[in-house]
Parts: sequence; C-alpha cells; structure tokens
Amino acid sequence: MPTNPQGLQPLDWGIIGAYAVGTIAVGWYYGRKQESSREYFVGSGNMNPILIGVSLFATLLSTITYLSAPGEVVGKGPVHLATLLALPFVYVIVAFVLLPVYMRRRVTSAYELLEERLGVGLRTLGATCFLILRLIWMSLLIYLASAAMVVMLGLDESSIPIVATVTGIVAVVYTSIGGLRAVVVTDLMQTILLMGGALLVIIAVTLDYGGFAWVPREWNPNWDKQPLYSFDPKTRVSVLGTFLTTLTWYVCTAGGDQTSVQRFMATSDAKAAQRAIATQLCVASAVMLLLCFVGFALLGYYELHPDLLPKGFSLKDDADKVFPHFISYQLPVGISGLVVSAMFAAAMSSIDSGVNSITAVISTDFLKRFGSEFKTNRGELLFNKGLAFGIGVIVVIGSTFMGEIPGNIMAVTNKTVNLLAPPIFGLFFFALYVPFARPAAVWISTLLSIVVAAVIAFSGPLVTWLELRWGIPASTFGVEIQLNNGVRMAPDPISFQWMGFTSLLVDVVVGTVLSWILSRTAGGTRQGDIS
Repeated sequence: MPTNPQGLQPLDWGIIGAYAVGTIAVGWYYGRKQESSREYFVGSGNMNPILIGVSLFATLLSTITYLSAPGEVVGKGPVHLATLLALPFVYVIVAFVLLPVYMRRRVTSAYELLEERLGVGLRTLGATCFLILRLIWMSLLIYLASAAMVVMLGLDESSIPIVATVTGIVAVVYTSIGGLRAVVVTDLMQTILLMGGALLVIIAVTLDYGGFAWVPREWNPNWDKQPLYSFDPKTRVSVLGTFLTTLTWYVCTAGGDQTSVQRFMATSDAKAAQRAIATQLCVASAVMLLLCFVGFALLGYYELHPDLLPKGFSLKDDADKVFPHFISYQLPVGISGLVVSAMFAAAMSSIDSGVNSITAVISTDFLKRFGSEFKTNRGELLFNKGLAFGIGVIVVIGSTFMGEIPGNIMAVTNKTVNLLAPPIFGLFFFALYVPFARPAAVWISTLLSIVVAAVIAFSGPLVTWLELRWGIPASTFGVEIQLNNGVRMAPDPISFQWMGFTSLLVDVVVGTVLSWILSRTAGGTRQGDIS
C-alpha cells in the first residue's frame, strides 16, 4: 500500500469540494419547490419509509460514531459490538409500543403532544431541553470532525475553529435552503459514502495483509478488561452496560427527540413508521459491525507497520486519531478524498437534521405557541430558513468549547447525548402512558433525573472539586486524583454507561410514585386518555 507523507492531495480536495457543492445543489433544488413551513419541516407527510429510515440512521450516527467506534475498538476493546444485542429489543419497544400511540396525532413538533396532558409549562420544558441537547450535540460533532481533519492536514489544534466554520457552513446552507426533503435525500447520499468509506479501509488493509490475518483471534494486549457484567460502578464498560446504554438511548431518542419524531410524522401511518424504524436499525447494525471491523483492521495494520505512526503516537492513548491518520497518510490519492467525504458526510447528516428540527421546535413551540403570526406562508417560510441559518452559526461558535469535556470520543459522546435524552423521553412517558400523571410530580422527577445524569456524567470532576475545594478525599469514592497532561483529575467513580438507564429509572419511578400520591391526595385518580 503506497504511503503519502504529505497527507491529502489536490485530487482529494477536489472530491471533497465536489461533494460539498453537490449537497448545496440538492438543497437549492428542493428549496425552490417549497410553499409552506409545514412542507419545510415534515415534507409531504407521505415520504418513503425506507428513505426515512436511512435518514434516521444517518442523523443519529454522525461523525461521532464514525470516529469513535473504530477508536474504541483500537484502544479499549471490542465490547462495542454488544450494541447489536440491544437493537431487536429497541425495535419491539419502538415499533409496537411507541409508534401506534404517536402516529395517531399528526404534529409538526413532538412537544405538542405534551401540552394536552401536562400543560404548557412541561411542553416548554421538553422543548427547551431538546434545544439544549441538540445544540451541544451538534457543537460536539463539529468539533470532533474538525479535530480529525486537523490530524489529516498535519495542523495544530488552533486550526480547529477554521475547519469547524467551513464544515458548519456547508451543512447549514443546504439545510436552511432545502428543508426536510433536502435533508433526507442528502442523508441517503451520505450513508452510501459512509459505508463505502469504511469498506475501502477494510479492503486496503486486507490487500496489504494478503488476506484476513488482521482479524483478531485472541484478546489484544492493547485492550482493557471488558467483562460481561460488573458490580463495580467504576468499571468503564461491560457487555451489560453497553446493552443497557444502547437500549435506553435508542428508545429515548425515538420517543422523545424531535429529530426522530419529525421523521416518523413525515410517513403516512404507523405501519410506514414501523418500516422506517426497521430500516434504521438494519442499516445501523450493518454499519456498526463494519466500523468495528475497521477498528480491528487498523489495529492489525499498525501493529504490523508501527513505523508508519507519528513519533510518540500510542495506539492506546491516541486511538481516536488512528482512523483519520490512516485515511490521510496510508490510503491512495483519491481514495482518501472519498473517505474524508464520508466522514464529513456523517457530520453534515447530523448537523442538517439537528438544525431543521431545532428550527421546527422554536417556530412551533415558542413563536407560534406564544402568539407570533405571519401574514403569509411565504413570509413564515423565509423567516424559518433565516432562523435555521442563525442556529447553524450558534452551533459553529459553540463547537470551540467542546474540547473542555474530559474523556475519549466514546465517553464524551455518552456524557452529552445521555444527559437530557432520558428526562425528555420521561415527559412523553407520563403524558401518553400514565393516566394519573400530575404535572407537579413530573416537574420534580424530570429535574431530579437531570441532576442524577449530570452527577454521573461529571463524577470525576465533581470528586476532584470536592477534594480540592472542600478537603473531602477522593478515596471516599474509591478513586484517587491523578496527574493527566498536567491537569489534576480523578477518574470517574461511576462509569458513563450508567447515565441513561439510571436517570430514566429515577425519572419513571419518582414521577409515577409522586403522581399516584398526589392523585390519591386529590381524592381520586384523574381520568387520562392515552389514545
């Protein structure tokens, strides 16, 4: 396999540029046909469920997974494959428990479903939590995509804001112009590129090896211990923890996140929505398996060719940088451009969906709900397109702060996306499935759930602060403060894998018990309608 010490070449950049121009052209094509804001946000309401399913997958995968899955396998171990075990259970819950109820109501914003049972206050809380979650999430993925690109270009980290600006602008331009139809079509393009890019890496390593000798046959010395289960909360990952994390995140995202609910609403009925979620999970299974094998291939390749790694580079400590380094310096010219396009496709497929969904929520749950009116459909449509562009600018600026969150890509991702996803889904659980739910009880359980998630997510920094500020020894929590890159920090006494499941459990139990107590105190259970 020829190596390229200079990184990406003009041909690579030409391919990346052509892809960027192509996505903007798609946005323009669909944007010129739009006549109303509803079409901008949910398409025709009768879109192809297979296309919607692919879009769901592309939206929720992103550059974060594209980089984190191979990096996790290289530096930590293969337990990430346990995510596949949870997906059949996700399908059963989403397809047969959530979608039949959700699809009986046709809404532009998912949070409209909350007001009827829980009131405008909790509808606004759900919408606000979604906005915070997706703004942080999009900022994070722009930062990670830009950090990977910096590695490919051989630049220092000070160049990340420039790369982030370019990435964000391309995604925001075609999204703000084209709406959901442009997002769904470009998501299909991006999924094809993403899978093709991963396959090219595996093919390249296989050709270099002359076969599949890179496939591991025993536990690699580079990997951590990754048990089936562990009663020690400090254990970073386990098979059981991975299963629960995956199950919780997929169900909560499908049932409480505007990016998912908005796509279900773009299909014709519950059966079509079920086909969409089946497509999403099938594609997700194939790509997750593919990305884990990319990790195996990269680990085998650089163990065979350690001289091709930069000086001081560690497969253990720098695992998240292995994939972008390989793309830039080991793939042939032209192929590198295709794979980089795939990586940025993954970033843009999440940015476009997030921007479109956030715009729908702001327009529906805040502006329209509290009295803002437009004289014409055309005026409302133009305002929403401008709003989408402004949101994109905020996200690009926010990406400059994401480097402050501790952990590798996998840990950082879980600490952000699971922080608010379970509490948001909890609101829908009480609104649609608990007929005696009381708003006061739901407020308390939701806020408590957020606190629990935050404490687990940042348990390491919290323990460090308690010792340095208040003199409470970190050993009280079973850890010790360590010096890492010149910074004193305690490792997390509770693994990030317990965030989602624990916070959702607290939310459901506390909210249900308090609602039951309040309903009994009020003199009887209030009748609710979950139809």
